[in-house]
Amino acid sequence: MAETIFLLLFRGVGGPVQLPVAELRTALTKAGFKNATTYINSGNALIRSALSREETLAKVAEICRKKFKYERPIFIPTAAEWEAVIANDPFPMKAEGKHVHAVLLADTPKPEVVKALQALAVGDEALQVLKAGKRFGPYQVCYIHTPYGFGTSKLAEKFDKGIGVVNTARNWNTVLKMQELAEAMQANSE
Repeated sequence: MAETIFLLLFRGVGGPVQLPVAELRTALTKAGFKNATTYINSGNALIRSALSREETLAKVAEICRKKFKYERPIFIPTAAEWEAVIANDPFPMKAEGKHVHAVLLADTPKPEVVKALQALAVGDEALQVLKAGKRFGPYQVCYIHTPYGFGTSKLAEKFDKGIGVVNTARNWNTVLKMQELAEAMQANSE
């Protein structure tokens, strides 16, 4: 059966919620996933799986619940869907490391919620939601541009609760690094 490269994006890792990267890689490998790779200790991993997305997610979630007591949402785009996240960036001239974030959304946010968040933007700040479809798999993607810093932005501060749907965000540096890791994994399998 064909194998798919999946990115594993764990929501809310950091501070008191940890997924130790070495132990996570070992647990994923023992579960039969190939090329288990992690990137920084903030909830990012990649695996190669012969299972469907749903089966892979269920197996990963079970491992995390049993071994790490982690019961938060896990987003699992394919490498091709991640490429689409990058290719559809509405701020390509502004993609400066930590100033642009890609946020995967589990569901469609209400239009009035998106407008309320956009109203918080100051200066060149911006937020744009792109609808799901084949390009992003089951997810929608929201891009947030915070040129004055994510940590000082009211838009960024209010986003997580304000968007009204389960989500997970990665800064552009991490977005690109995860793509680089996925490409290396693909190259090693050919």
